[in-house]
Amino acid sequence: MNTILVAASVDLGVAADGARLGPKTILNHFHHQKSVSVEADPSIIKSRDKNDLRKNEAELLKYNTGLYHTILNAKKDGYFSLLLGGDHSAAIPSALSSAAVYGNIGVIWIDAHADFNTFDTTVTGNLHGLPLAAIGGFNNTDMIPFHQGKTVSQKNIVIVGGRDIDPDEQINLDHSDVTVFSTEDIHREGASAIMEKALKIAGNGTDAVHISYDLDVIDPLTAPGVSVPASDGISEEEAFEINRTIVSHIGEICSYDLVELNPLRDIDHKTENIAVRLVNEILDSVKKL
Repeated sequence: MNTILVAASVDLGVAADGARLGPKTILNHFHHQKSVSVEADPSIIKSRDKNDLRKNEAELLKYNTGLYHTILNAKKDGYFSLLLGGDHSAAIPSALSSAAVYGNIGVIWIDAHADFNTFDTTVTGNLHGLPLAAIGGFNNTDMIPFHQGKTVSQKNIVIVGGRDIDPDEQINLDHSDVTVFSTEDIHREGASAIMEKALKIAGNGTDAVHISYDLDVIDPLTAPGVSVPASDGISEEEAFEINRTIVSHIGEICSYDLVELNPLRDIDHKTENIAVRLVNEILDSVKKL
């Protein structure tokens, strides 16, 4: 099967600058791979107003609408989509375009953060903290008017590696059907064992599984090049064990995101090199389908 790399060059969902540079940084390692770039309007002056809890909402919605249709068209042409972010808000059109094509999908959200805030619970107004709730139909419908199909059933959504979850966001999760495996669960049970559990939950009664992998799940001492680092993360070995488990189930996977590389915060290309290796593993496995 052929893969298309979708470079989502956007950081409208986060106050920090730099994540929009991540996709092109990764693409520089894949000159011969088919790709498409979706750029945010360079004339946008990003809001950083701490009192604005819907920062850059209109601009992000316009961007995600275009990204959704770009990915949807690629899927209709038979491509496996591998999205390179960009901040994690780009996962909304990525996951929901897969839902539009496959109908009934599960989602595995590999992330230090749950990204399950709503406009009522967000503390920062940074919209990259809301995408999973939107994907799972937990409020946030204002973020997905471009998607006419169903959202993803919460019972088929699994967070892997969560450790930095806001108090009100935790209440949202407690009132949802989302499963959360923490970083401590990974350390205790092993990355592969947790991913097998996650795949079983996400795949239960679904037609395919979407993977959304945020590099900040990795400990920032190992992968410093992210916009919102969270201490005490998973090791590099665990990060690749997660990916190897995905590869072993690649026939069940319909799409994959790798997001939040921030080259402006990277040190000695550490995070970039990890990202490139993760992408290479997925590309090689999809070729064999």
